[in-house]
Amino acid sequence: MALRRDVDPQARFRTDGIEGRCVLALADLTDHDALVRVLNEHEVDAVYHLAAQTIVGTANRSPLATWEANVRGTYTLLEGCRGLGGVKRVVVASSDKAYGDHDELPYREDFSLQPRYPYDVSKACTDLIARSYANTYDLPVAVTRLANLYGPGDLNWSRIVPDSARALARGERPVIRSDGTPERDYLYVEDAVDAYLAVGRSLDSTELRGRAWNAGWGKPVPVIDVVRTLIAVSGRDVEPDVRGEGTPHGEIDRQYLDSDAIREQLGWEPRWDLERGLASTWDWYERRCS
Repeated sequence: MALRRDVDPQARFRTDGIEGRCVLALADLTDHDALVRVLNEHEVDAVYHLAAQTIVGTANRSPLATWEANVRGTYTLLEGCRGLGGVKRVVVASSDKAYGDHDELPYREDFSLQPRYPYDVSKACTDLIARSYANTYDLPVAVTRLANLYGPGDLNWSRIVPDSARALARGERPVIRSDGTPERDYLYVEDAVDAYLAVGRSLDSTELRGRAWNAGWGKPVPVIDVVRTLIAVSGRDVEPDVRGEGTPHGEIDRQYLDSDAIREQLGWEPRWDLERGLASTWDWYERRCS
């Protein structure tokens, strides 16, 4: 079952026929009464809370809407789950951005959350609220802190992989809006799905409730290397168009994750390295954007 607030006739959810494979519930995530109705009528016993305003630039321009969706939406949903009492597992998507800047890397789950910018703050709040419900009310909740996700199907063109792939499909040079040096940990979407499911299964063990789990490759990759790898798998003969200087305001310069806990305790392991993942991603965008 999927929750839907707005109907965008051009969204992939509609144009690619995804909605036809879902049971749709029309409700706003911040509407407590509507959420309780949906959870109750559909007898929901497992919740994967992935709904959010996910774009850093949008959060910088419009923090109120971001906090309403990401923070209020989280506590409204968790309160609905708590009140019903029949929900057996709730997985809440936080983010590696919740850690903020740290001199020591990679991030470990016991690091403090010290975000500074609106999106990062919203995910840290989400993270803390979710774990407070586990610790205070024994709600079966766990939190995921995933690396930067990429893969087929992402039409958010402000992100580096979709924007670069679209440019290549159109015969253009991919634009890099930093100097290319900011480093991120990248995770293919299918590996992310496996991580969510592994964390969901972990909630059968009461001692694992309230945990936060990192999931990533644990390898910092400069933005320019991501774009050059995408160019290589596309077979195009171009160079990136580097237009920026340093790290854009409102973003973190270096981030990557220590994922030892989820590997050792839950048996999760990423299967898609960057070259293979970008090759699969490129195939989708080449068909979509050419």
